[in-house]
Amino acid sequence: MTQTQDSQPYITDESHGECWRLLLGDSCERLAELEESSVDLSIYSPPFSSLYTYSPSERDLGNSANTDEFLAHYRFVLDEMLRVTKPGRTNAVHVQQVAILKSRDGYVGLQDFRGKVIQAHLDAGFIYYGEVTVNKNPQLQAVRTKAQGLMFVQLHRDSALSRPALADYVLIFHKPGDNEVAILPDISNETWIEWAYPVWNGIREMDTLNPGSGAEDADERHCCPLQLSLIERAVRLWSNRGELVCSPFAGIGSEGYVAIQHGRRFVGVELKPSYWVTACENLRLAEHAASLPSLFDEPA
Repeated sequence: MTQTQDSQPYITDESHGECWRLLLGDSCERLAELEESSVDLSIYSPPFSSLYTYSPSERDLGNSANTDEFLAHYRFVLDEMLRVTKPGRTNAVHVQQVAILKSRDGYVGLQDFRGKVIQAHLDAGFIYYGEVTVNKNPQLQAVRTKAQGLMFVQLHRDSALSRPALADYVLIFHKPGDNEVAILPDISNETWIEWAYPVWNGIREMDTLNPGSGAEDADERHCCPLQLSLIERAVRLWSNRGELVCSPFAGIGSEGYVAIQHGRRFVGVELKPSYWVTACENLRLAEHAASLPSLFDEPA
């Protein structure tokens, strides 16, 4: 089905494998096709207001004029996410703080995007259960973002404008109610101790799927897929093998790729057709790899 928007056509489609289903379209609408209380875990990174713009579509939350407009649109997604999540189960949401830019806002600073996303979930009916701070390398961030506050030249010119690197956060929300199926993670006590720290170290920033094939010439900003090792921790901590993992902003399929690798099923929604095509390819690759026998498997 195609409906013309001001900036680009709106297209819907669907593809699936043995253990995954990927919907092309607007999360606000396509999530309504999922059964109530059917999702065991959601792990995703929403568009960060105007920080990253992924497509020219008016339906892209990243194209919001400001954070208030973004949150108003995001609320429709959160209502559906609450509906499809099983009681007592987790939505793990990756966010960053959002910079206030002198060129756009007249001064340099930060807005508490993390806090606003927490409040949006509370307003939608979720329980704010915890969070993890993900450590970031300041030198890599300086090279990638060109942030004035991270530059050596600023440090030696006037350190009043210097600041630490911006961390990532994984916000942990629960749907109210009792969890009916106990989650029994396949991790040791030593691994749990490492992952129970309030700061996650060892998440390599380049540990991602290759975003190149999903990019288009009209892209205003490059794709920023979530780190695979971060997704793995969430999937292994907060779901069982065979359970359903969801991402309403599937991008190039990173969450589904990891979920399938670790014996879970996956359902996702992606708005941008080129990302959706790439995600389908990545999910097929993960499913094929998961079906291959190990060298150490016992012969039948």
